[in-house]
Amino acid sequence: MDATTVLNYFDAPSVVDHYAEAAEKLGLWLSEEKIFTRVFQPEDSLLELGCGAGRIAIGLHELGYSHILATDYSRAMVRSAQDLAKRLEYRIPMRVCDATQLEFEDNIFDGVIFGFNGLMQIPKAANRQQALREILRVLRPGGWFVFTSHDRDRSPHRRFWIEEERRWQQAEQQDALDDFGDRAEATSHGAHFMHVPALGELEACLLRVGFHIEATVMRSEIAHESQAVDDFSDDCRFWIVQKPEL
Repeated sequence: MDATTVLNYFDAPSVVDHYAEAAEKLGLWLSEEKIFTRVFQPEDSLLELGCGAGRIAIGLHELGYSHILATDYSRAMVRSAQDLAKRLEYRIPMRVCDATQLEFEDNIFDGVIFGFNGLMQIPKAANRQQALREILRVLRPGGWFVFTSHDRDRSPHRRFWIEEERRWQQAEQQDALDDFGDRAEATSHGAHFMHVPALGELEACLLRVGFHIEATVMRSEIAHESQAVDDFSDDCRFWIVQKPEL
């Protein structure tokens, strides 16, 4: 799977509209609010990657977080987020950004957020690991990184993954896939890519890059979300990891 295919999906007007509706109507999930307010202070300098149409950045702004930079790989998503912030008269800096090549100095942010499984929508394991290295680089020592992923070990589609593992073992997987755990589903907006990691796979990657894993927990174990949130997003796993102190 190539990055252009992923970008084309998120640039599609109907996908942007879907994210914009969530930004306006859903706001922060209860689970997100609980974790963000425990991990980050309102005065912290925060970088959001994969901001979409601004759902998390705007929600944090409304909670008093005034030093957040919202970024996304999709220019169309950034424009949508900027439009919503302008209508709300919120001054939130937003820009296009590639998570695998962050154009920031070392040790500059107190915290980084990559919500709604955004990290797992970067194709190829090497690219996801590079994004983690970049996040570690721009975090200050002791800074926190919060993100979400699916969990293949907790998937309700266990039979699919058993069959998928067999297909990989027999080299019968989809040609577009790079790593076991990849999904590429055809939609009316184009191919929707998602990597669905196993718990141990992601733990090993985080430790290899140099993060300390403070906690990881399923969203459903943090809060009882509204039906609207459940309809918008499947259950996912939160990761709270830290750049070690010097």
